[in-house]
Amino acid sequence: MNKVYRILTLLPLLLLPLTVNSAEQMRTETVGDVSQVRSIVIDRGLTEQGKKCVSCHTDVNPGIINDWKNSRHAHVGVSCLDCHQVEKGSPTAVPHGDLIDKSRHDASMIDKEVFVSVLVPPSVCGRCHTVEKEQFDKSGHFRAFRQIIPKDSLHALVHRHEGQDHPELSGAPGETGCMQCHGTKIELDETGRPTPETWPNAGMGNVYPDDSTGNCSTCHTRHKFSIAEARKPAACASCHLGPDHPNIEIFENSKHGHIYLTEGESWKWDTAPDAWEPGDYRGPTCATCHMSGIGELKTTHNINERLYWNLWAKESKVRNSTDVMSPLLGNGPEGRKQMKQVCNSCHSSRHTDGFFAQGDKAVKLYNVAYWAPAKKMHDELKEKGLLKDNPWTDEFQITFYHLWHHQGRRARQGAMMGGPDWAHWHGFFELQQDLYKLEDIYNKRVSSGKIED
Repeated sequence: MNKVYRILTLLPLLLLPLTVNSAEQMRTETVGDVSQVRSIVIDRGLTEQGKKCVSCHTDVNPGIINDWKNSRHAHVGVSCLDCHQVEKGSPTAVPHGDLIDKSRHDASMIDKEVFVSVLVPPSVCGRCHTVEKEQFDKSGHFRAFRQIIPKDSLHALVHRHEGQDHPELSGAPGETGCMQCHGTKIELDETGRPTPETWPNAGMGNVYPDDSTGNCSTCHTRHKFSIAEARKPAACASCHLGPDHPNIEIFENSKHGHIYLTEGESWKWDTAPDAWEPGDYRGPTCATCHMSGIGELKTTHNINERLYWNLWAKESKVRNSTDVMSPLLGNGPEGRKQMKQVCNSCHSSRHTDGFFAQGDKAVKLYNVAYWAPAKKMHDELKEKGLLKDNPWTDEFQITFYHLWHHQGRRARQGAMMGGPDWAHWHGFFELQQDLYKLEDIYNKRVSSGKIED
């Protein structure tokens, strides 16, 4: 009797490791493995209609459900309907029953009285993430699309020159290029669905039918919306790269990037917001410097708060504007103070001060020795009628554009982000060649009074 009693008493303890290990194994195997998605059941706090969504979409969109089940949203009972359901009168409203081929799925799961939208604007995210949305709306990311609306020369570049004014296809460069980073104004067809000319896109500055602006899923991709993902440089790299703003390449060239590329996979990425500090990581990423809480600084989704210069404009000036549409959005001196606080979390104040002294000198050199004389030559040629009407067939105007938009940006951003190869070889080395080329063309045109053949 005692022997049996002892076995029964010990049985739960004997089974406990097996239960925990099995659960852990199941959890590990299902992350990113859509074939196993049905083995996770999460329905705590979900309405019956919400449970129907998950049950049906497990078959229809297993990848989406797998992401959702491994998200914080799922763990706190946020279902598909909390984000996608809209009022019947919404311009984006589509009867749920009209979305799916009912011959292929269980029609009992489909309720025509439920109206949904494939679009989830930031106004929806802002219902819960109020502070983050308010901060975003005051940042440069807010104007990512709105700032290019009035730029006639940019539209001419995309449609007239890149799109060759093709009556049906001229929009392709913008739809597959510009829109995917900058965003666009999303238009709807007669059924309330977004048009293929404006969606899908991952643009940061999307303007939605309710006029709200932004795209949270650009950094926190759906439907997992991971904070760890947004903290890694790859979240920024899909837009901040290339010949005009190679920020990811500059980062990788820097010592910060060197450390990240060497050991970043071992860092702790999922620490709670405002608690991610040195120790979780050994070197900063884009998010660390521009957004994360560190020391006395709070987290922010206003990526302009810690900036001093505008480094992407034709001429760099100190930020001094509260107008979200201004290129000089921000408070430069306050931004520099905050960024130094970030740096001083790992470096001495002498190291930090010396770094910014070097960077500021490079920015000022670009302004006075490259932009100012190039702009003077450009304006004189324009006044004399010595510039071609088509700038993209004019060697002077092409070089002038590259001087500020490509080489000039790289020199300034490389200097201020610690990327020496980009500051020098891809920056000032190419800038001096541009300047000499502009001077040569300028002197020939002024002396001859005509544009060379």
